[in-house]
Amino acid sequence: MSDEHENPPPPFPHEAGYFDDPEALDEETEGGDDAAALEAAQKQIAELNDKVLRLAAEMENTRRRAEREKADAGRYAIANFARDMIAVADNFERAFQVAERSEGGPDALGGLIDGLKMTEKELLSVLERHGVRRVAAEREKFDPNVHQAVAQIPHAEIPSGHVVDVAQQGFTIGDRVLRAAMVTVSSGPGAGGGNPGQPGEPGERLDTKV
Repeated sequence: MSDEHENPPPPFPHEAGYFDDPEALDEETEGGDDAAALEAAQKQIAELNDKVLRLAAEMENTRRRAEREKADAGRYAIANFARDMIAVADNFERAFQVAERSEGGPDALGGLIDGLKMTEKELLSVLERHGVRRVAAEREKFDPNVHQAVAQIPHAEIPSGHVVDVAQQGFTIGDRVLRAAMVTVSSGPGAGGGNPGQPGEPGERLDTKV
């Protein structure tokens, strides 16, 4: 028998089972688990980051809203008081009208009228200190935001769409209207009168809603 049959060549590594070492396989598995854990952790961090940013934005919006509501509360807290004071101003104006139409005339009641005017001036000054101001109306261009038209009449001197006279004064507080001024509006020289805003009537149509 020959030597080659007595001494066969060594087997190849894969035939000998060199890669079937359990410890080597465990090391590969552990490496894959670490990569998956790292990826999961990074994903969780990104999600938490997003939640933190959203929460911060929501808190900032809440803070701004609270500041705005606080400012509005301070500015408009006296709105009910202001409405009551407007009624007092109305009484002063009516008193002036009665006094000027009395038989004695302005001369006989001059002292009373002067006193009433001083009181009215003081009242309006107090209201202005609290942010309440009278709406400019007479001879002004009609503004549906602060004026309420009750009639439209022709006028030779006042152009169409401008206030002829004021039936009731209007007032604002801050940038809000407490009460619109009730006004008569010119429809221009020679134009027909009537209720403003009606279709088919001469003169400028007016939006009377405030």
